[in-house]
Amino acid sequence: MATHYLITCEHGGNRVPARYRALFAGSGDALSTHRGYDPGALALARDMAGALAAPLIVSTVSRLLVDLNRSPGHPRLHSEAVRHAPAALRREIVERCYRPYRARAEAAVAAVVARGGRVIHVSSHSFTPVLDGAVRNADVGLLYDPARPGEVALCRAWQRALASHVPTLRVRRNYPYRGVSDGLCAWLRRRFPPGAYVGVELEINQKHVFPGGAPWRGLRRALVGALVEALHGASDG
Repeated sequence: MATHYLITCEHGGNRVPARYRALFAGSGDALSTHRGYDPGALALARDMAGALAAPLIVSTVSRLLVDLNRSPGHPRLHSEAVRHAPAALRREIVERCYRPYRARAEAAVAAVVARGGRVIHVSSHSFTPVLDGAVRNADVGLLYDPARPGEVALCRAWQRALASHVPTLRVRRNYPYRGVSDGLCAWLRRRFPPGAYVGVELEINQKHVFPGGAPWRGLRRALVGALVEALHGASDG
């Protein structure tokens, strides 16, 4: 079975299309924080896609308009600024900004599966170092479904490879979120069997992103190098 790769980034930017900017009047500051997007996630997604020669599907529309990593009907699909907008406007936002992205991701997987292949999908994200006063105790999180062997194997191999590349890096599995929580990977798992689809969400602590410069570039190289190493190990095995 041929293996193909897919990289996505659901929270790559904090852009709000002009027709919806009035919804955020007076709340522009939130758009520039972790609430508006995932700092660093887009750069890392591009690095991974380049290293793997993989298709890259990204959105730079702010998650505060519509969260592409949430399923329809999820209470946090929209932020409070949008949640109280007229229903017709919310439906329009979903049709214009949400459904095309989800459809593109699903179609990319379906095309490979229809040819008898397998897709390894990495969804690139980042997380704030402190949330509601609690410090997040990880540098990197690898989120997956423990019931899907391919995802377990990839995350274990990626964690081992990172330990050899950057021994001081604290890498945790299914942290700071559970891999089975609502998200794009979980949504795709319901559509494709474990043998055809492997979906992992990568979470990077934003404390490594904000300083930028050589340390951030070095961490991205280590993350991508470890991923390539883990994937090659899996294919060799």
